[in-house]
Amino acid sequence: MADSKNIEVGQDDRGTTRETAVHTEETPVSVLEDGSLDPVYEAKAKVLNKAIQDIGMGRYQWQLFIVIGFGWAMDNLWPIVTSLIFTPVKNEFKPERAPFLQLAQNIGLLFGAVFWGFGCDIFGRRWAFNLTIGITATFGLIAAGSPNFAAIGTFAALWSVGVGGNLPVDSAIFLEFLPGSHQYLLTILSIYWALAQVFATLVAWPLLGNMTCQQTDTDCTRGENMGWRYFMIVMGGVALIMFIIRFLLFTIFESPKFLMGKGKDEEAITIVHEVARRNGKTSTLTLEDLEVCNSLALPGSAGQQQTTATAVIKRNMQKVDSSHIKALFATKKLAFSTGVITAVWAFIGLGYPLYNAFLPYLQATKGAQFGDGSTYLTYRNSLIIAVLGVPGCILGGILVETPRIGRKGTLAASTILTGVFLFCSTTALTSNSLLGWNCAFNFMSNIMYAVLYAYTPEIFPTKDRGTGNAITASANRIFGIMAPIVAMFANLETSAPVYVSGALFIAAGLLVVILPFESRGKASM
Repeated sequence: MADSKNIEVGQDDRGTTRETAVHTEETPVSVLEDGSLDPVYEAKAKVLNKAIQDIGMGRYQWQLFIVIGFGWAMDNLWPIVTSLIFTPVKNEFKPERAPFLQLAQNIGLLFGAVFWGFGCDIFGRRWAFNLTIGITATFGLIAAGSPNFAAIGTFAALWSVGVGGNLPVDSAIFLEFLPGSHQYLLTILSIYWALAQVFATLVAWPLLGNMTCQQTDTDCTRGENMGWRYFMIVMGGVALIMFIIRFLLFTIFESPKFLMGKGKDEEAITIVHEVARRNGKTSTLTLEDLEVCNSLALPGSAGQQQTTATAVIKRNMQKVDSSHIKALFATKKLAFSTGVITAVWAFIGLGYPLYNAFLPYLQATKGAQFGDGSTYLTYRNSLIIAVLGVPGCILGGILVETPRIGRKGTLAASTILTGVFLFCSTTALTSNSLLGWNCAFNFMSNIMYAVLYAYTPEIFPTKDRGTGNAITASANRIFGIMAPIVAMFANLETSAPVYVSGALFIAAGLLVVILPFESRGKASM
């Protein structure tokens, strides 16, 4: 391993002369340009990337693909759960402002994204990975017994605290164990996201379609409206099964690059060798391969301090600081990339739930009388729309590896087309045409989310990836909080919010075009 790199003197983008690690043809090319990161960390990350690439895609990574997929599924499943139970909960409890249910959910998602996202860069990935789905399952099951609207709102916020941490944490874990040649699997993971939507609507169809009070019912009793409670038990039970599989049947290792970034090189080496063993291979990586990179640090630099025992102790005593945030803005190019991708997440965070908030009005005013107008047929159409998301995720996984398209091209095109199809949905004059436009919208939005969830962690360095994920997810959740507020106070007798939503998607797609990094065919740092 130590022979796979050479040392070269050069200048970084700030004009500072320093030595850098030059990768050979066997070393995966990095997403971030040389000089963007601390030189010691950068060199060690390349060594670890090479070690993971040498191990290849094996048993451990495929097992990880399955259990990480649970997190992707939960991220989409529970916001859909809130949407599906919204009408029966409103009919039973008759709250003055029903959108408070979605507001409570979005506040919980925001807290979860911030807490778990920042926390996994400070305390590690393992605890967050094991706890998020457990929290979701616990409060999801308890919510089935809610006696009033305040209770269901509280439990929605609490289960969302767990949901909000899934993607920031799980995407970091999976990416950090993937060889660079297989990073496209982060996009394919979104098939769990689409399947979760299919599963939720498939279960909701019989339960909510047959055991739910109609909106015209003046007196909706608990006994007549048990469908949503049974639905919550099923969803909470599935989450509990996933938690048990993760916690008891699978051993998650801490990320080697995370450990290296904390000065724990020896532990990082141990993990690499254990992953190799589980894959039926051996690794030639040694502690000396990482320690030789320490020679790249300038006297008194952060790179030199990175590996000293004193610095490690200091970090353990002062874990919470702004260093992870500052690292994401260390150079002009990194700062620009972080700022733009955060804006993309923010625009989508408002656009997606804003459209969903006004969809019932759009269905009602465009002749969308689903057959006899029953709740049963409404959920049937929701299932049809959900199924279209599955091929969208698969197509996204193919496109991100296509030359001259890649991550940026796929993300930009799918985001813009998502907005275009929203504009088109306002022209629907029948229920079938609205269903068609909604299918197109869901197909494109699933491609968009599949690529967005994969591309975002790829352009953050490992030691700050949880923080970067937390920043983007927080922007998404903060703007998402605005949607139910708009729904509570805006005039529903207009399609203007749908046009605003479409414009936000198109603006987000245009922002993607100016992002500076293309990660296709390159290894994350």
